[in-house]
Amino acid sequence: MTTPPTSATFLSDRIRAFLERPIVATIATVSPDGSPHQAVAWYRLEPDGTILVNSRAPRHWPDNVRRTGRVSLAVIDPDNDQHWVGVACDLVAVVDDVERARDDIVALAHRYRPGGPTAEAEAAFRSQERISFLLRPVRVHDHLEA
Repeated sequence: MTTPPTSATFLSDRIRAFLERPIVATIATVSPDGSPHQAVAWYRLEPDGTILVNSRAPRHWPDNVRRTGRVSLAVIDPDNDQHWVGVACDLVAVVDDVERARDDIVALAHRYRPGGPTAEAEAAFRSQERISFLLRPVRVHDHLEA
Protein backbone atom coordinates (compact mmCIF):
# COMPACT_ATOMS: atom_id res chain seq x y z
CA MET A 1 0.00 0.00 0.00
CA THR A 2 1.39 3.39 -0.93
CA THR A 3 1.28 6.34 1.41
CA PRO A 4 -0.65 9.35 0.07
CA PRO A 5 1.53 12.36 -0.67
CA THR A 6 1.83 14.92 2.09
CA SER A 7 0.63 18.48 1.62
CA ALA A 8 4.23 19.63 1.36
CA THR A 9 4.74 17.38 -1.71
CA PHE A 10 2.59 19.75 -3.78
CA LEU A 11 4.05 23.00 -2.53
CA SER A 12 7.23 24.17 -4.19
CA ASP A 13 9.16 26.95 -2.47
CA ARG A 14 7.71 29.42 -5.02
CA ILE A 15 4.12 28.34 -4.35
CA ARG A 16 4.66 28.24 -0.59
CA ALA A 17 6.10 31.79 -0.64
CA PHE A 18 3.09 32.99 -2.66
CA LEU A 19 0.54 31.31 -0.37
CA GLU A 20 2.24 32.71 2.73
CA ARG A 21 1.28 36.21 1.57
CA PRO A 22 -1.95 37.60 3.10
CA ILE A 23 -4.06 37.35 -0.06
CA VAL A 24 -7.74 36.41 0.16
CA ALA A 25 -8.80 33.12 -1.41
CA THR A 26 -11.87 32.27 -3.42
CA ILE A 27 -13.31 29.04 -2.05
CA ALA A 28 -15.29 26.81 -4.40
CA THR A 29 -17.53 24.01 -3.15
CA VAL A 30 -20.34 21.90 -4.58
CA SER A 31 -23.90 22.37 -3.29
CA PRO A 32 -26.20 19.40 -2.61
CA ASP A 33 -27.95 19.95 -5.96
CA GLY A 34 -24.58 19.80 -7.78
CA SER A 35 -24.34 23.52 -8.44
CA PRO A 36 -21.09 25.35 -7.71
CA HIS A 37 -20.82 27.74 -4.77
CA GLN A 38 -18.07 30.31 -4.23
CA ALA A 39 -17.08 32.51 -1.32
CA VAL A 40 -14.12 34.68 -0.40
CA ALA A 41 -12.20 33.90 2.76
CA TRP A 42 -9.02 34.47 4.69
CA TYR A 43 -6.69 31.47 5.00
CA ARG A 44 -3.36 30.54 6.55
CA LEU A 45 -0.78 28.12 5.20
CA GLU A 46 0.35 25.93 8.09
CA PRO A 47 3.97 24.74 8.50
CA ASP A 48 2.97 21.18 7.50
CA GLY A 49 1.46 22.43 4.21
CA THR A 50 -2.17 22.18 5.28
CA ILE A 51 -4.39 25.23 4.87
CA LEU A 52 -6.59 26.65 7.62
CA VAL A 53 -9.82 28.44 6.69
CA ASN A 54 -12.50 29.82 9.00
CA SER A 55 -16.13 30.90 8.67
CA ARG A 56 -19.12 31.94 10.64
CA ALA A 57 -21.42 29.01 11.18
CA PRO A 58 -23.77 28.08 9.73
CA ARG A 59 -23.08 29.22 6.22
CA HIS A 60 -23.47 27.54 2.86
CA TRP A 61 -19.85 26.76 1.97
CA PRO A 62 -18.91 25.22 5.35
CA ASP A 63 -21.92 22.92 5.07
CA ASN A 64 -20.69 21.87 1.63
CA VAL A 65 -17.17 21.19 2.93
CA ARG A 66 -18.52 19.05 5.78
CA ARG A 67 -20.75 17.11 3.38
CA THR A 68 -18.24 16.48 0.56
CA GLY A 69 -14.87 16.76 2.30
CA ARG A 70 -13.55 18.65 -0.73
CA VAL A 71 -12.85 22.26 -1.61
CA SER A 72 -10.93 24.21 -4.22
CA LEU A 73 -9.13 27.49 -3.59
CA ALA A 74 -8.01 30.15 -6.05
CA VAL A 75 -5.53 32.73 -4.77
CA ILE A 76 -4.96 35.67 -7.14
CA ASP A 77 -2.03 38.07 -6.83
CA PRO A 78 -3.56 41.52 -6.15
CA ASP A 79 -0.58 43.14 -7.89
CA ASN A 80 -0.87 41.06 -11.08
CA ASP A 81 -4.13 39.29 -11.84
CA GLN A 82 -2.32 37.05 -14.34
CA HIS A 83 -0.46 35.40 -11.43
CA TRP A 84 -2.47 32.95 -9.35
CA VAL A 85 -2.46 29.56 -7.67
CA GLY A 86 -5.25 26.97 -7.68
CA VAL A 87 -5.36 24.36 -4.93
CA ALA A 88 -7.71 21.37 -4.77
CA CYS A 89 -7.98 20.14 -1.18
CA ASP A 90 -9.37 17.33 0.90
CA LEU A 91 -10.75 18.00 4.36
CA VAL A 92 -8.36 16.87 7.11
CA ALA A 93 -10.08 18.19 10.23
CA VAL A 94 -13.10 20.18 11.35
CA VAL A 95 -12.48 22.54 14.25
CA ASP A 96 -15.93 22.97 15.71
CA ASP A 97 -14.64 23.91 19.15
CA VAL A 98 -16.09 27.44 19.06
CA GLU A 99 -13.39 28.99 21.28
CA ARG A 100 -10.58 27.56 19.18
CA ALA A 101 -12.32 28.63 15.96
CA ARG A 102 -12.72 32.14 17.43
CA ASP A 103 -9.00 32.18 18.22
CA ASP A 104 -8.37 31.13 14.60
CA ILE A 105 -10.37 34.04 13.15
CA VAL A 106 -8.64 36.53 15.45
CA ALA A 107 -5.26 35.14 14.35
CA LEU A 108 -6.37 35.47 10.72
CA ALA A 109 -7.43 39.07 11.37
CA HIS A 110 -3.91 39.78 12.65
CA ARG A 111 -2.51 38.18 9.47
CA TYR A 112 -4.68 40.24 7.14
CA ARG A 113 -4.93 43.55 9.00
CA PRO A 114 -1.77 45.50 9.80
CA GLY A 115 -1.92 46.21 13.52
CA GLY A 116 -4.55 43.51 13.99
CA PRO A 117 -8.32 43.83 14.24
CA THR A 118 -9.96 46.75 15.95
CA ALA A 119 -11.22 46.10 19.48
CA GLU A 120 -14.77 46.14 18.08
CA ALA A 121 -13.94 43.63 15.35
CA GLU A 122 -12.21 41.30 17.79
CA ALA A 123 -15.17 41.51 20.18
CA ALA A 124 -17.51 40.68 17.29
CA PHE A 125 -15.36 37.69 16.23
CA ARG A 126 -15.30 36.42 19.82
CA SER A 127 -19.11 36.59 20.03
CA GLN A 128 -19.80 34.67 16.81
CA GLU A 129 -20.37 30.99 16.28
CA ARG A 130 -17.27 30.06 14.23
CA ILE A 131 -15.85 26.96 12.55
CA SER A 132 -12.40 26.24 11.14
CA PHE A 133 -11.24 23.63 8.66
CA LEU A 134 -7.81 22.17 7.98
CA LEU A 135 -7.40 21.30 4.32
CA ARG A 136 -4.78 19.10 2.66
CA PRO A 137 -3.71 20.10 -0.86
CA VAL A 138 -4.05 17.19 -3.27
CA ARG A 139 -3.51 19.08 -6.54
CA VAL A 140 -1.85 22.43 -7.12
CA HIS A 141 -1.47 24.40 -10.31
CA ASP A 142 0.07 27.80 -10.64
CA HIS A 143 0.39 30.65 -13.06
CA LEU A 144 3.10 32.57 -11.24
CA GLU A 145 5.59 33.16 -14.01
CA ALA A 146 5.05 35.71 -16.75
